[in-house]
Amino acid sequence: MVTRYYRELLNFCARALQDRDAAADIVQESYARVLAMQRAAVPIAEPRALLYQTARHVMVDRHRRSLLRDHRDLDGLPEAEHPAAAAQLQPDAIAASTQGVNAYVATIEALPPRCREAFVLHVFDGLSHAEIAERMGASVSMVEKHIARGRLACRACERQLRGESGGEGLTASCDSNYKKPKKP
Repeated sequence: MVTRYYRELLNFCARALQDRDAAADIVQESYARVLAMQRAAVPIAEPRALLYQTARHVMVDRHRRSLLRDHRDLDGLPEAEHPAAAAQLQPDAIAASTQGVNAYVATIEALPPRCREAFVLHVFDGLSHAEIAERMGASVSMVEKHIARGRLACRACERQLRGESGGEGLTASCDSNYKKPKKP
């Protein structure tokens, strides 16, 4: 099998790759895979067809690997051409995000205890209104009101974080714990 199809397969791969050395590597890999199949007692009805198919698969695999490795060295690029870090990794975005989270936490902590408990159980623990009512010993209607109040407080905090007006008084803690990021 090796001598019978080798030159034919090598010429096929060399035409496809335009590189005789790379073609020789592909043919060798193809023969190794087919011989491994023979040793594993896999019946091979058409060895020539299997060799060609295997060679095509090896060429595709190598091409995909080369695409993954094909990148420009960052050290060789001028600094102006370096890719920018993702927006969420920029220092200003991190600071604003941290301040936003702190403002929301302060807003939730400023809610009355029963309201805060119902809101946290619903939003963070994913409990239904009925489950919260049972756990807190309250009516479903009261739980709905607590959750609505928590949502209103968070929406007011969100508006303040965006710099919009409206909803003042609902979240005094959002006002006191939020510092607008400085613009460059």
